[in-house]
Amino acid sequence: MSDFAPTPSFSPDGSSVGTRIRADIIGGRLEPGAKLREAALAEKYEVSRIPIREALRSLEAEGLVESRKYSGSVVAPSPVEDADDLFEIRIVLEAATAKRAAKRAEALNASDVPDLKWREQRKEINDILEAGDIVIEQERYEDLAVLNMRFHFAIAELSGSLSFISLLRQISGKIEWLYSLNVTRRGPQAWPEHREIIAAIDAGQDALAAEVMARHVRRSRDSYFATMSERPGTT
Repeated sequence: MSDFAPTPSFSPDGSSVGTRIRADIIGGRLEPGAKLREAALAEKYEVSRIPIREALRSLEAEGLVESRKYSGSVVAPSPVEDADDLFEIRIVLEAATAKRAAKRAEALNASDVPDLKWREQRKEINDILEAGDIVIEQERYEDLAVLNMRFHFAIAELSGSLSFISLLRQISGKIEWLYSLNVTRRGPQAWPEHREIIAAIDAGQDALAAEVMARHVRRSRDSYFATMSERPGTT
């Protein structure tokens, strides 16, 4: 399991069991369509059924779990078929998020009053970027998939928009799922691009921040589809 647990805003349930189930779904250890019976999961993860129930609700909100009328909770279908739509949503949403964050930075740069929450969030981003450098060096790409989503959520938090944060949370599970399918190829290329994004935000350059973020997501999209086209039986 990853050493880098998601932040509370990234994993709404905030529990270790939710993080473990999430990792098992994204890692393919719980396959699409697999039934998620509370009693069996409670035994597997050595917890009571209450945190299992809470975790499943949170994972359903992220698109990783589906609740069906007669069969209960199951692992959601792979997001591969929805990949094109998900990337298009990300381009628009995350470009707007970066732009909003840069506008906030511009206002803070012009103010004489320090914003302690902003500083705390920026420190978290620096910590995430440094952690990513380490896992790339050590080729621990499963950890990089988690850190990548943490970075994008941290940018959403910098924007200060609850709507952007909520929208990103709704597709976060599927985003990480897609990223994990291409992390070995795209991860080392994508990670340095994060510093370009945050530099534009810090400088208060809202148009540039939006442009750089959109380009970053497009490159991830192109890399993903290039990887999928090379795999037998995929499109």
